[in-house]
Amino acid sequence: MLYMKFSKLGLLTLLISLFILNSCKNQDGIGLGVDENNQLNGTLFADTNITLNTVPEDSVVTNGLFRTPLSYFKDPEFGVTESNIAAQLSLPGGSAYTLPTGALTIDSAILVLPYAANGFYGDSLASKFKINVHQLNEKYVSTTYYNNKQWDYNSSVLGTKSFIARSHDTLKIFNIVKGAKDTLIKVVPQVRIPIASSFIDSYLFTEAPPAYRASNLGFQSAVKGLYLTLDKTGTTGPGGNLMFTLDSAKINIYYRAVSGTTTDTSVVTLPVQAGTHMASIKHTYSAKVQAALNSTSTDGLVYLQGLAGLRAKVAFPEIQKTFASLGSDVVINRAELVVSALPGSGVPYAPAPRLTMYKYDLAKQRVRLQDAATSDPRGVNGPSYFDGFYNKKNNEYHFLVTAFVQDLIRGKTVDYGTFIAPVNPVTATTIDISPTATYAERTVTPGKNSPYRIKLNIIYTKINQ
Repeated sequence: MLYMKFSKLGLLTLLISLFILNSCKNQDGIGLGVDENNQLNGTLFADTNITLNTVPEDSVVTNGLFRTPLSYFKDPEFGVTESNIAAQLSLPGGSAYTLPTGALTIDSAILVLPYAANGFYGDSLASKFKINVHQLNEKYVSTTYYNNKQWDYNSSVLGTKSFIARSHDTLKIFNIVKGAKDTLIKVVPQVRIPIASSFIDSYLFTEAPPAYRASNLGFQSAVKGLYLTLDKTGTTGPGGNLMFTLDSAKINIYYRAVSGTTTDTSVVTLPVQAGTHMASIKHTYSAKVQAALNSTSTDGLVYLQGLAGLRAKVAFPEIQKTFASLGSDVVINRAELVVSALPGSGVPYAPAPRLTMYKYDLAKQRVRLQDAATSDPRGVNGPSYFDGFYNKKNNEYHFLVTAFVQDLIRGKTVDYGTFIAPVNPVTATTIDISPTATYAERTVTPGKNSPYRIKLNIIYTKINQ
């Protein structure tokens, strides 16, 4: 614990006074008295007796994520992360489909997986990926699916593709134009996987029973859905986490229709139905992380991980006792929690761009801290005030928690559990406290014996000094 005494005068008044004094030839005739009652006196108290422990993140709903992870990442610090995707296909237009006239021949069928923005976290230089596409044995239905859902799928591979992750590179492909010459167009960054023509024939084209094309329900009951996974033996290097926008995913079917002497080429699309996709996420932790979870770690490191991975439970065991000894005339002017990333732990994998901080209520439900709650007049200043964003320059995260600390010291709030965890970094207008399955970044923070350990800086004033 550190204490520092300081006094603050009005800077503008001081500068004006210096200018006035500098311009007078007879400075003895001017007196600028300082009224001690107008000074702002305060004491800085740095609480480093904070406990921080690694705990598992809660399970999270992964239906319809705007960034859906497909992962096989062998992180040397954290261990192995795997994420597979289940998705439901839809008939073209989501309604009954009529076959084109003529004899149909499928030239190719391509599953298109567009990358999400900043859609990769891992080692793209040393890794090569192999994706396998399977058919589900159980139907994807409209229900709530969590990240720990395990799917029954057919071991037969409908399509496969080996590729290097290039989540920022656009592609050029041929666009099929009915009745005209095909054109070369630029498309968003994506992975394109060839799908077996037999699958299309069996469920949509000539070999499919008419009932499959009669309605979307009939088609989906027959197909059930797709299951996407990264082949462990075919994926080399550390791997990584690929993020896709599944609401834009689809199977493009390029075909020829021959009617007499006329041959027409065209394309029909089986889209992934919006919102009907989910991620199954699994973490197999390293010995160091497992020791932290078991509270047997010797280095005191704390691990924070996205993809519904890890968070930290934080407690302030000495703060109420310390301030009780100072008397009842103490006013908290400012309280700021500082969390550092372990030096060197951000290379080559960048720390989480944003952390959140929240607490449990009596029912063990997540609620915002007073400083982040719109229901509290002290907490209506928004996320830029509350913070939690990673500062690359000083390798730190900051949380302004003045109201929370005030109430904690005065016994107006009970600490049923307070947590720090990775969160979706792009919700700039809100303070998110939900576990994230859309971002895979992680952060390691030092233990209590490190000079970079977590600390709470409090500036307080004694009214009657």
